[in-house]
Amino acid sequence: MLRITPSVPYPLHDTTATRRIEQAAAAALPPHTLMQRAGLAVARLALALAPHARTVWIACGPGNNGGDGFEAAMHLRQWGLAPVVTWLGDEAHAPADARASLARARAAGVCFADAPPALQTQDLCIDALLGIGVTRAPEGRMAAWLAHMAASPARCLAVDLPTGLNADTGRWLRPDAIFSEAASACYTGTNAHFDTENRRHTLSLLTLKPGLFTCEGRDACGTLWFDDLGVAPETDMPASAWLSGPPAPAPRAHASHKGSFGDVAVVGGEGLARRGLGMTGAALLAASAALHGGAGRVLLALLDDAGLAVDVQQPELMLRRFEALELDQLSVVCGCGGGEAVRAVLPAVLERAARLVLDADALNTIATAPPLHALLAARAGRGQPTVLTPHPLEAARLLDTDAASVQADRLRAACALAERFQCVAVLKGSGTVVAAPGAAPSINPTGNARLATAGTGDVLAGLIGARLAAGHTALQAACAAVYQHGQAADQWPAGRTLTAGALARSLCV
Repeated sequence: MLRITPSVPYPLHDTTATRRIEQAAAAALPPHTLMQRAGLAVARLALALAPHARTVWIACGPGNNGGDGFEAAMHLRQWGLAPVVTWLGDEAHAPADARASLARARAAGVCFADAPPALQTQDLCIDALLGIGVTRAPEGRMAAWLAHMAASPARCLAVDLPTGLNADTGRWLRPDAIFSEAASACYTGTNAHFDTENRRHTLSLLTLKPGLFTCEGRDACGTLWFDDLGVAPETDMPASAWLSGPPAPAPRAHASHKGSFGDVAVVGGEGLARRGLGMTGAALLAASAALHGGAGRVLLALLDDAGLAVDVQQPELMLRRFEALELDQLSVVCGCGGGEAVRAVLPAVLERAARLVLDADALNTIATAPPLHALLAARAGRGQPTVLTPHPLEAARLLDTDAASVQADRLRAACALAERFQCVAVLKGSGTVVAAPGAAPSINPTGNARLATAGTGDVLAGLIGARLAAGHTALQAACAAVYQHGQAADQWPAGRTLTAGALARSLCV
């Protein structure tokens, strides 16, 4: 068993792949072996999380997830604890393995009850209600027990998945009231962050599932643990997705010069005079990120008539008029704060930029201009790598759908963008997804709610541009930059506000 941290990459397997792995393992092992291993793993982690616990409430569902709970209850009882099991099923309809574990729990003297123990008596709650394959929100007694668990002051350990979490998409299919109570229980107040490190835990069994890491998965799971139950996936079972690990270090040779690390041109920043909506700050943030992210030179082409000649706070930035840029020699970051002004330059950028990151208003403009779709997709055939960095609403516009549909299956949406435009797509959000044509998508494990502030997306675009300029492939650049961007937020000192400008200045290579 191990705790999942962002230190190494992990393969992720969706529901279909997990079931195939489980079926193959069950066929190769004596009957009931997997459930016995799963229950023992749950019990061991429960004891580690609450070593002085007396009363442990285990809420068991009608299927094999409930069977894992029975098995864990047996061990906890044998170890001197007082587990109380509430069960939603009935013996006549329970799976064979669950019936076997039920008999073992009864023989060990486990207490079965019709209702959860009183809140003030609970030392640990174990959610063994539902596993993979959830399609609708819990109802009836199951929903009531989940609400009771969310209100409990005790730690909560979910077996395989928090009940209601979709293993493939990370959507938490719970009644709003239960989600709100769970959120309230995890809220620390002054820092406005969820204290999931101590309150909520999840033990994923056999495989790690994509939904644990994206959409609402991270909030639902809290601290994540993994036990493979001694089973290695079949060699012909490819990962459905990957959890990204840290990028490989890129040491800089002593005999280097600014040309060794490439040139980034940032094109954006509509001026205040055009529509009364000044957005030059977005372009400046992207340029700052490229600069601090290691680009050899950063050129800034503001779509503004204000005539800015130098940024006195960042004199390293070299200002250019757009028409003076040698696009075919540059890694271009286009769209940050571009407003309506970006529309005039996009055709040239799409046709000529050697390497390209498209963000914000560039994406919105492309979404409303079908002729630009073909220009974007044609870049791959010319060997011009492209990275798109949409948030869910921008992704929805590009896919001609709505943000709710994008969030309902973030991996599918990211892959659809990558295939449609033949580029690397970075779908931002909790568990940012990075997808490329023909490849399994990656989910980023770093980052937190501190990034939910204006300008951090511009910083990410500039950082990807710096990685592209340094010679990384589009996929490498995107995965590495997204990881580094989130890691900077994770390492930010507690109690200090993280602004996009401070984020950009904290980056280093």
